[in-house]
Amino acid sequence: MTDLEIHLLADSTGESGVRLARAAVAQFPHVEFRLVRHRRITTAARLQSALDALRERDGQPTAVFFTLVNEELASLVRSACCELDMPYADLMMDAMGALERISGQDADQVPMRPVGVEADYFVRIASIDFAVRNDDGAAPASLLECDICLVGPSRSGKTPLSIFLGYLGYKTVNVPLVPGIAPPEELFRIDPWRVVGLTLDPERLRLIRSERVRGLGVRGMKDGYVDLASIYDELDDLVALQRRLKCPVLDTTGMALEEAAARIVDLVEERARKHGGRLRRPANTSSTLPTS
Repeated sequence: MTDLEIHLLADSTGESGVRLARAAVAQFPHVEFRLVRHRRITTAARLQSALDALRERDGQPTAVFFTLVNEELASLVRSACCELDMPYADLMMDAMGALERISGQDADQVPMRPVGVEADYFVRIASIDFAVRNDDGAAPASLLECDICLVGPSRSGKTPLSIFLGYLGYKTVNVPLVPGIAPPEELFRIDPWRVVGLTLDPERLRLIRSERVRGLGVRGMKDGYVDLASIYDELDDLVALQRRLKCPVLDTTGMALEEAAARIVDLVEERARKHGGRLRRPANTSSTLPTS
């Protein structure tokens, strides 16, 4: 098949366009696309090299996504795409136009303006720091300060999820559940609705642990850490402990980090509502769950 390319034109790093492009590409699991970035397009001169690259693709299957806040530059891209008969998506102008309509004000159209350096930015940084300091149950006393608590076996994805939830603005702790080792007593003193259990398919967990062991250069582990039968027994033991905690258990096998994080937030918000509590929401966000 001829190479299918998505050209991403941005006046900054292009990360916003990349995320949306990847979300769209995910809906075509049997098609392979190549993403080509053109960053920091803030002048007509810089735009010209990107348009030259598009013209080299003339006649080949190419889509164009762009996040340019300058209307003149965006107009040049639209004209070039029409000239080359290339489908395009103007990801910024449509969004700004909608906000202009509801606000009654014109957008500033300032390229490379920092995004998120407001109250929510500092909340996110503090939450990420909290997650790092409380990784793997490092500070049990801090459990009582958390918004969300993740519990699960070793290598079940607790750390990356904690960091990502911190990025979203939630103070998250994670506690490893190890058979034969009692969890910290503070775990039973926090609001039960804040706790979410994690689990993973046993075979997948064995593969992840095996890779970890090889990466550390460890040989001949005899404690059952990477033994499939032992992992089945371990997960059975942890089910009983998660029941004591009265927490829902999320199987993250094959689940993207963003999807798992969204599921966790939904679970905690819904359980908080049922228990008469409330999950602290980061700045500039609101729940999509019903309130009654």
